[in-house]
Amino acid sequence: MDTANVVIIGGGVVGCAIARAVSSRWDDVFLLEQTPKLGMGASSRNSGVVHSGLYYPPGSQKARHCVAGNQLMYEFCAAHNVPYRRTGKLVVATTPEEETKLAGLLERGRANGVEGLRIIHRPAIHAREPHIAGLAALEIPSAGVVSSEELVKAYARVAGGQGASILTHARVKRLAPRKDSIAVGIEIGDPRQPESLTEESIEARCVVNAAGLYSDEVAALLDSTRYRIYPVRGEYCEVVRAKAYLVNALVYPLPHPEGLTLGVHLMKTLWDTVLVGPTARYVAEKNDYERGRLPMEEFARLGKHLLPELQAADLIPAYSGLRAKLLPPGAAGPVDFVITRDPNHPRAIHLVGIDSPGLTAAPSIAQQVAAMVAEVLD
Repeated sequence: MDTANVVIIGGGVVGCAIARAVSSRWDDVFLLEQTPKLGMGASSRNSGVVHSGLYYPPGSQKARHCVAGNQLMYEFCAAHNVPYRRTGKLVVATTPEEETKLAGLLERGRANGVEGLRIIHRPAIHAREPHIAGLAALEIPSAGVVSSEELVKAYARVAGGQGASILTHARVKRLAPRKDSIAVGIEIGDPRQPESLTEESIEARCVVNAAGLYSDEVAALLDSTRYRIYPVRGEYCEVVRAKAYLVNALVYPLPHPEGLTLGVHLMKTLWDTVLVGPTARYVAEKNDYERGRLPMEEFARLGKHLLPELQAADLIPAYSGLRAKLLPPGAAGPVDFVITRDPNHPRAIHLVGIDSPGLTAAPSIAQQVAAMVAEVLD
């Protein structure tokens, strides 16, 4: 049986950021990812937006980690050649009622420590985004876009360079607490080729559950059944190249009143395409990316709120992603990140419900988890 100081379950952006953080201090760090490649889930199926920390209740983990992660993200990307662009963002009010809500967002953002916020009006909106309809907008200069796939690869590359062992096609089947460790039972190989499967076990002094959509199931392996993840699918479409000039940067509506989503937004990508999305719909299965996709007419209807020129003929289907929501259908948010040691098995650290702004928050979350790992190991 192999031994390890730290076993991290989940090779998305948060898991890879944690691997980078803990492997800088401890050896014998293992990262386990069940899919063939790192970051194949929510980490690469999102908008790739670097958020500022505007939306979240002051003092919440989401607010704290997003604001800190914003700066850490830009620093890491610059140091490790990860493509990014600090574009700024507009949250646009299109009615007088929405305009009154901008002041509340401004106050919340300032309370969270977001710098440079200001409310602008129609002439300034038009100067930045000539095709966007709006009475007023909250301007957020610290927002931007990043290549999420390259970000995951960079965190993993740094972690590997520091000695971390990274295993893909590695599914955790058992977690068995011992006196001074947790035995991690792993199935390795492609499940589509049963003859290739092998089983191994690692004796870990500390286990970090960063399994995203499956974090509740990993927690249940230690009999922690208090968590349940509700998958919420977000779908995207792309504006045809000939109409990509309609959007210059990031344009958002007011957020969903129940905290389910930040709303269908418009985004100029690093590749100068324009995305419209994501939508938000609860689905029953954690791998349901495609069943019953919305028609382009629905995206056009949603996008016209901000971009009146948008037509269904201007749109083509793009990808979809699944958010790991702790908020059940019919409930009102917001719901904060769960980052905690297991109450019955303190050598395990659970990260549950790491939805948006998890991409931005990842480097700051990693710092907190590294400090929690130190409490276990030191």
